[in-house]
Amino acid sequence: QVQLVESGGGLVQPGGSLRLSCAASGSMFSIYAMGWYRQAPGKQRELVATISSGHSTNYADSVKGRFTISRDNLKNTVYLQMNSLKPEDMAVYYCNTHPSISTMWGQGTQVTVSS
Repeated sequence: QVQLVESGGGLVQPGGSLRLSCAASGSMFSIYAMGWYRQAPGKQRELVATISSGHSTNYADSVKGRFTISRDNLKNTVYLQMNSLKPEDMAVYYCNTHPSISTMWGQGTQVTVSS
């Protein structure tokens, strides 16, 4: 089973950029469709972006045109490039398979957007 570790979060000003990484263990990573999810305080976790094993991508309307998901199967890593960040993007960001597997949620990485 794949295990996931997110990194790359931090504090950024509105309009800034961050690149999140999700490192996966396990030899079966490349066959999984993967997703980035986020959870803001007091809100339910939501799906932000997905990428298939064939690198097809989809995005939530709220991030379309600003976020880019990608994957490097040789490095067993999924990325989320986030540009033009807004205060409403502030959340803990998680990666998981898509659909998600409940036992694979990691600690996430905090993204704070504030001036």
